[in-house]
This record gives sequence, C-alpha cells and structure tokens, in this order.
Amino acid sequence: MKPLRLLAVVEARTLTGPAKNLLEFAGLAKSEGIETHIATFPRGEHSNLFIETARAQGTPVHTIPERGRFDRTPLRGLAALAAELKPGIVQTHAVKSHFLLRMAGLARQHRWVAFHHGYTWPEWWVHFYNQLDRWSLRAAVKVLTVSGPFRTELIEKGVPPERIEIVHNAIRPDWGKDARTPDEAAALRSALGIPKDRPVILSVGRLSAEKDHRTLLESMRCLEAHLVVVGEGPERARIEERIRVLDLGRSVTLTGQQPSAEPYYGIADIAVLSSRTEGSPNALLEAMAAGVPVVATAVGGVPEMVSDGESALLVEPGNAQVLAEAIARLLQNREVAHRLADRAQSLVRERHTPDVRMRRLAGIYRGVMG
Repeated sequence: MKPLRLLAVVEARTLTGPAKNLLEFAGLAKSEGIETHIATFPRGEHSNLFIETARAQGTPVHTIPERGRFDRTPLRGLAALAAELKPGIVQTHAVKSHFLLRMAGLARQHRWVAFHHGYTWPEWWVHFYNQLDRWSLRAAVKVLTVSGPFRTELIEKGVPPERIEIVHNAIRPDWGKDARTPDEAAALRSALGIPKDRPVILSVGRLSAEKDHRTLLESMRCLEAHLVVVGEGPERARIEERIRVLDLGRSVTLTGQQPSAEPYYGIADIAVLSSRTEGSPNALLEAMAAGVPVVATAVGGVPEMVSDGESALLVEPGNAQVLAEAIARLLQNREVAHRLADRAQSLVRERHTPDVRMRRLAGIYRGVMG
C-alpha cells in the first residue's frame, strides 16, 4: 500500500474529544501506511498535555507559536511547514484551523479534509470564527462531521452535500477498566465527601452554555442524589451562582478540569448529558464503554448512537422535570438501568471502536487521493 503523509492542524492544549480521536487515529493508522504529523499553536508555552501525549506515542508534533488571538504569524508558519513536509492530505480540526488553512492559501495547493465538530457558544471571537466557517469550508475537498443534524447545518452554509461524510467518534471498549476498582471508587467518594450510600449522578464536559448545566441543576432539586460535574469552561461562575441560589452546595461537586474522567465513572450510578446541542459526544461514549446507564437529551448525533429505552433514556432538552423523572426512573429501577448499560456496551464494541473509525477514515483519505 502506498504510504500517505497526513498533516493534522489542530489547536489543543488538553486531551479534548477531538484531540483524543486524532491521537488514537495517528497511532492505529501506521498499520495502513499513513504517517501523521501534527501542527498546533501553543501560546506562551513550550509544551502542554496534548503535545506531550502525542510525542510520547511517537507522533511528530510541530509547534507554530502565536502571540495573540489574531496574530498572523501562524499563517506563515503553517505555509512553511506544509512546504517542508509536502503532505498528501492536510486535515484541520475546528473553525480556527479551517480559517488559518484557507487564509494561508493551502486549500489551493493541497487536498484538504476538514473536521467539523460543531460550534460552541462562548466568547464573541468564537462566534466570529463560526461565521467565517461559511467561507472556509466551501474550499475543502471533504468535510467530515459527526451527526446528521450537523450535516444539514453544513449544507445550509453552502458546503456541497456530496463532499460531506458523517464519521462518529470512537472509544476503546475497555476504556477506564483499570480505573474502576472498588478501592479507587471508595477513595474517590471519600475525597469528594460523598456518603457511600448516596447515588452519584455524573456530568462530564466543558462548562459552556450549550451543555445546559442550568437545566441539570434544576432537576437536582427533585432528586436525592449527589451531582459530580467534571470539566471547566466559561460558564463556571454562572453555574456556581446557580448552585448557591438553588441551595445545592452540599449536593453538587465541581471538580474542574481533570487529566481523565475515568475514575469518576467508577463512582457514577447514572451519567447525564443535558446538552441543547451535541455532535457525537465523547462523554456519551465514555459512559457507554464504562457500563454506566445514560440519560441524555435527544439532540444532535445522540439518537444516532443510542436508542431510547433500548440503550439509554432520551429526553427533550431544556425540561428539568422530564430530566429528573428519567434519572429517578433509573435510580429506582436498577434492572432497567443494567439492561440499558449492557446494550450500550455492546454498541461500543460493534460500532464505535477506534479501529472501526480508523479504517473508515483511511478509506476516505485513499478515496481523496485517488
């Protein structure tokens, strides 16, 4: 098989969902003759968790420093790196990388595959980049997105339908197995001050508006349980204020950003996704792999990954009462909870392993090169 050099352009500091999937692919794709190089843009730092993890697994990382949010230096650095590496395909992840690649003129010189992970709703400058995506993505040879609704959104932005492919995220079927021991679970419960007989509801994800932690907190008023929220983001102050207003201080723990959420699934009775929009959520895949029953909003790619009443309970977004009732149902009926979790674990093995995803992407890349 003819070797293929791939240059992946991504802005990542930690092991976010897209970063994890990229590194999994880079490691596995070597068997398909695909050599992955990563370009990233550290600001004010020589290294970070993402860079260290990539290099530890043997994936070359090229850092292109930037001085500020709208610094033009990365344009020249990216163009120079592409000229040096001469990749067969350049892939980009998220709106800023899309914009930089097109601004650098690389869409005219290289086969460009863009990964569309959806849009977050934080600061004004992210909204600015989101709007620029309408211009950027039309030049890509392929746009890979993670759900049917996102595909529809891309078509509305002017991306030709025949260029769009849906590729769900992936996770190892044994993810978190070593971290979920009874001793570790007991130690973590103790460290968090959660009594051993109190049910734990787990929410993992960025603290941003689209994750709708407000509705999740409202649902907690009806439940005799402890909520653990793993993640960090721009909504933290508002979430903390809402916890205070609802007098939930003794029933909610915000852990902040963690190197891995694996230990937290070891103490979870239910995993909840309360989002108003989603793509192919890694938090859902984590819960499925970990064998934790899921209550999730039926948004984005969630209904493409799990089915209501078969492998999860799906509810409408923004409704705290309905969300609380679904959580209470699984807390009270452990037989149903175990049945949903078992089926979800089977789906991971059947459809969502890194190897399945790698082979799908390798086929797309070979097709682009062909």
